[in-house]
Amino acid sequence: MAENEIVLSERAARVEEGLLIDDAANALSPRAASFALAAVPEKAQGLLMRMFADPSILDQAQRTDLVGQLRECVNAHPRVSELRVLFGMALCVNFEVPDAIEELREGVRLAPQSFIAQLKMGELWMRLRAMDKAEEHTRRAALLAGNHVQAELARRQGASIRAMKHAGIERGGYKSPWLGVTSAVRRLWKRDRESREAIVAVDIS
Repeated sequence: MAENEIVLSERAARVEEGLLIDDAANALSPRAASFALAAVPEKAQGLLMRMFADPSILDQAQRTDLVGQLRECVNAHPRVSELRVLFGMALCVNFEVPDAIEELREGVRLAPQSFIAQLKMGELWMRLRAMDKAEEHTRRAALLAGNHVQAELARRQGASIRAMKHAGIERGGYKSPWLGVTSAVRRLWKRDRESREAIVAVDIS
């Protein structure tokens, strides 16, 4: 297995580390950002700003709190695509990848002409190595770019996808993104079982 693929497998197991959260605020149009953030409580806005800056600084309690508050926002405004995108990003940071996929998909369904919805849907598929899906959503985002910042974000993401495909780092299809995650879980289970067996062996001796 190539070194790049090994690195990407680890990212698939911890997908939130791969998301380019810090660029999301710039990718939202001013009008969309204003409305979406206005619907978010002040406390959650602070957590969002910290997530945009560096998702790793949020501890488990903060991530859970942010997800809960954004879930309430989405329930109150179920047809606001940008809220779905923010919620999906927070779910990724909180390791809730299947739910994140569904929220981003719904964001795209509600607003297929939304740059940020298409970009983040493409990015999540890219990080999960469903490269054809990633390429298609990123291409749509590039066509929807409304300013230089958005165009640059789409260009960089498209370049990353092309480089990964050129290196053979893709598996395609819906079921493939979970291979990295399930492999990581199996490794943890195996490690835990071996540890228990070692403890039992010591006790018997």
